[in-house]
Amino acid sequence: MRVLCVDDALPIMEDVVAMCRKIPGITSVKGFTRPREAAEWLETHPVDLSLLDIDMPEINGLMLAEKQKRKYPDSSVIFLTAYRQYAVQAVKLRATGYLLKPVSQEELEEEVAYARSRNPERPTGHIVVQTFGNFEIFVDGETLAFHRSKSKELLAYLIDRNGRGVSRATIYAAMWEGGMYDKSRQKYLDVIIRSLRDTLREAGIEEVLEIKSGYLRVRTELVDCDLYRFLKNDPEAVNAYRGEYMEEYPWSVFNADSLK
Repeated sequence: MRVLCVDDALPIMEDVVAMCRKIPGITSVKGFTRPREAAEWLETHPVDLSLLDIDMPEINGLMLAEKQKRKYPDSSVIFLTAYRQYAVQAVKLRATGYLLKPVSQEELEEEVAYARSRNPERPTGHIVVQTFGNFEIFVDGETLAFHRSKSKELLAYLIDRNGRGVSRATIYAAMWEGGMYDKSRQKYLDVIIRSLRDTLREAGIEEVLEIKSGYLRVRTELVDCDLYRFLKNDPEAVNAYRGEYMEEYPWSVFNADSLK
């Protein structure tokens, strides 16, 4: 994780940089006391996270965060400030965190962990599945694009089932919240399944989906999934979970409750 620290008070900036260097997973830290210099540096240096004071001369932290978000929309921002009144503006900028000074090592580590869970670094495994926050699947580090949003949801639901075989009727009841599973809806679900198979085949990972005797399942041994690692008490996955699990899908609430 590449981190930028900006505070016009030199001692505070140096303290934050020193705290960042103690946090596992942070690979580089750059500190500035002049926000204009930080803005120029951002033009050619991508960051994953910035830790910004707000009340600074010439370019305040809110302005700097806006510039960063335009340049690197997937990056995160944590504001470190002595003033509560900026909280509303920070929310509008989709800040990941908002800490009041003085900041402790423990507080900073918690916010950095949260930022990493919201915007994880690009995974490097062959097939990597992200379920904490929103659902995504990565193939060789690239986000898998689906032809249909419902085929993506179908894969998410099968991931949620953790390798268990699921019938078409059960899938329909979950994804369409109990709608009647008549012939027309059976045909529509078949279209969604074909679309998912096409997407997986085009990505060269069709073996992930198994269809046998009318049941669908994900071959869990072929994917690196944060949920599966969490269930095995993997420390990194446990620390990454912040109570947010496949939030875009209503049916996910049942498994999310069991993760608490």
